[in-house]
Amino acid sequence: MPAVERALRRGRLLTVLALAVLVALAWAWLLTGAGMGMEPYAALRPYPHSSAPAMPMDMPGMDMREPEGPGLASLPLAVSMWWVMMVAMMLPAAIPIILLYEKAAPAAPDGKPAPVGHFLAGYLAVWGFFSLIAAGLQLALQELGALAAMTMGSAVEWFSAVVLIAAGLYQLSPLKEACLSHCRNPAQFLSRNYSPGRVGAFRMGVRHGAFCVGCCWLLMALLFVGGVMNLAWIALLTVLVAAEKLLPGGRLIAIVAGFAFLAWGAATAFA
Repeated sequence: MPAVERALRRGRLLTVLALAVLVALAWAWLLTGAGMGMEPYAALRPYPHSSAPAMPMDMPGMDMREPEGPGLASLPLAVSMWWVMMVAMMLPAAIPIILLYEKAAPAAPDGKPAPVGHFLAGYLAVWGFFSLIAAGLQLALQELGALAAMTMGSAVEWFSAVVLIAAGLYQLSPLKEACLSHCRNPAQFLSRNYSPGRVGAFRMGVRHGAFCVGCCWLLMALLFVGGVMNLAWIALLTVLVAAEKLLPGGRLIAIVAGFAFLAWGAATAFA
């Protein structure tokens, strides 16, 4: 029995190290510009759109689109950027449920080791699908002139105000509360959704990822305000997501943040 316990502890340690390395690699990639050919930057301004550079559309190298082709040519690169960013931002808050799954799964009737990698793959697959949608929306917003191509952040005040107010309202909504409740109770989630085997693990990861997307999708939309590659906004939203999901007063934190976004959006609209 002590040998089994030592093996389980060793496996748990390896899982923690692997997840930490994955998060560290994602952040390192962001710090190098995530392959976007731009220098990383960090800026916190109350009205980010007010500092968006006005750029002629014919300036070379200042647009995400390929000069000779449609915006869709930039979609794979934008998707990869968003997906790496979601790993960096969302995985730290998901580590507790991954470790709990690894601990609980060996007690399953089949007695096989927990397929943690399949659970993680399902979780990240959902965020990959979200990244595809976010990247497409980013390119569309740049086409419309709502996002500045250089900062990939809001270029007009009405867009900043709309996103901030929408995020604030969603923070206070019953849907946000329901999704956050699932994310804050990993043991309850696993007990209600447990499915054995690799396919079952992948399915559970997908389901948990769906709740996480439901909880945080409008928080991620705030990157369209502050700048998709603005490291300061990325870091602050990462802390907010982790605080909502992991701290005892997480729901209260979400509510306070919601009112703050509403006030910020109103100030932006009428400034």
